[in-house]
Amino acid sequence: MPVDFKKSNAPQNTLTQNVVEMSEKTGNVYEMINIIAKRANQISVEMKDELSKKLQEFATYTDNLEEVFENREQIEISRFYERLPKPVSIATQEFNQDKIYFRRPTAQQQPKHTAPEEPTKTTEE
Repeated sequence: MPVDFKKSNAPQNTLTQNVVEMSEKTGNVYEMINIIAKRANQISVEMKDELSKKLQEFATYTDNLEEVFENREQIEISRFYERLPKPVSIATQEFNQDKIYFRRPTAQQQPKHTAPEEPTKTTEE
């Protein structure tokens, strides 16, 4: 689910959230935190990829120490990404607005964990 970071109105500052109210959707605080954390990780990877692609245009492959210069466009791009809301804030807002789809696997879909079988011993009589 791609995110348009420019249109996100997630808060830039840390806000106190009522965890009990937020966890009513899942019934479990830890499950809710896990869902938000996984989504924040996805957003973070998307942001990093997008930033890397934009900065790749400015990459120079010369090792000349005398050619150190500042590229104003590169600095503006970096500052733009620094001013964006943090991935956790975006993920929390998406969770509160029911924009995150999550599901619980049924018992039939979950892998069964069984102990490995022990080799059978034969007794010589």
